[in-house]
Amino acid sequence: MFLLSVPASALSWLGRQGTRAVAAVIFIAIAVPPMGDILRPLLTASIFALLTVAFTRVDLQQVRARLRQPRLILLAACWSMLAVPAAFGAAMLLGGVDASSPDLFLAVMLQSMASPLISAPAFAALVGLDATLVLVTLVVTTASVPFTAALFALIYFGPDMALAPLALGGQLALLLGGAAITAAIIRRVAGYVRIAARRTELDGINIILLYVFSAAIMENVAAGFWATPLLMIGLTALSFVIFFVMFSATALSFWWAGRDSALSLGFMASQRNMGLMLGATGGALPDLTWVYFAVAQFPIYLTPQMLKPVMGMLRGVSGKPSPPR
Repeated sequence: MFLLSVPASALSWLGRQGTRAVAAVIFIAIAVPPMGDILRPLLTASIFALLTVAFTRVDLQQVRARLRQPRLILLAACWSMLAVPAAFGAAMLLGGVDASSPDLFLAVMLQSMASPLISAPAFAALVGLDATLVLVTLVVTTASVPFTAALFALIYFGPDMALAPLALGGQLALLLGGAAITAAIIRRVAGYVRIAARRTELDGINIILLYVFSAAIMENVAAGFWATPLLMIGLTALSFVIFFVMFSATALSFWWAGRDSALSLGFMASQRNMGLMLGATGGALPDLTWVYFAVAQFPIYLTPQMLKPVMGMLRGVSGKPSPPR
C-alpha cells in the first residue's frame, strides 16, 4: 500500500538513479539499524514483490524464444547448481577449511549451494544485461535447489544437516507460482506496452523493495564492524573474492554463447540467495556463518555500480543482446 502512495515522478526519479541507488541502499540500511526491526516482518513480502515485478516486465516473446532452444538455460542451470558447489567444495576441502574453520566452511558451502538471488533479474535490468535470460534460468535453478542443495549437504555435512528439501520446495513453488500468477493478472489488466513504458517507475519500485530486504537482514552489521573490525573486514574481503571468482568463471565458461549471455549468466551465478538457505536450516546456524551471510550482501549490492561501466565496454556500444541459443 505504501508503494501506491509514492508519486510516479518520485519513483521515476529513483529508478533513473539505477545502480547508484542500489549501492546507496545497503549503506542506508546499515546506518539506520532500527529500521531492520520495523521492516523485518515485510521481508517475505518484499521478495515476493521483487519477483512479481520481474515476471511482470519480462518480454514473453523472448521467453518463448529461449524455451524453444533450452540448451543454454539447461547448461547454465547445471553449472550453477552442480558445478559451482562441487568446485567450491573441492577447493575448501583441499585447503583444509573444513577442519580449520568449520563454521566458515559451512557458510561458503551454503552460499555455493544456494540458487541465484530472486532479485537477480532486477539487478540485471539495472545493469543493462539480459534480464529475460536471467529470469528463465533463475526459475530452473530455483526449482532444482531443494534437490541439489540436499545432495551436496549430504555429501559435505552428512545426514544430520537439516535442509528440509520438501518444505523448501513447497515454499519455493508457492512463491514462484504466486508471483507468476500475480504478474499475469497485472499484465492482462495493464498490457505489456503500458508496463514497458513505465520502466523507470518499476526500477524505482525495485529499489524501494531492495531497501526493505536489505534493512531486514543488515541491522547488526554496523555493530559487528565496531566490535570485531578485523574479522568483519576479512569476511567482507572473502565475500568479494568469492563473488568475482563465480562471476569470472561463469562468464568465461559461457563466452561461447556470446558476450551478453556470458556476462548475464556470470552476474546471475555470482548472486546467491543465502536467505533461502537460512530458511531451509531454520536459522540454526553458528554465529560466524550468520556474520558471513550478512557481509556477503556487500558485493551483491555494490558490484552492479562497479561492473556497469565494465560491462558496457565489454558488450560494445550497441549493447545488443546475444541471440537465444
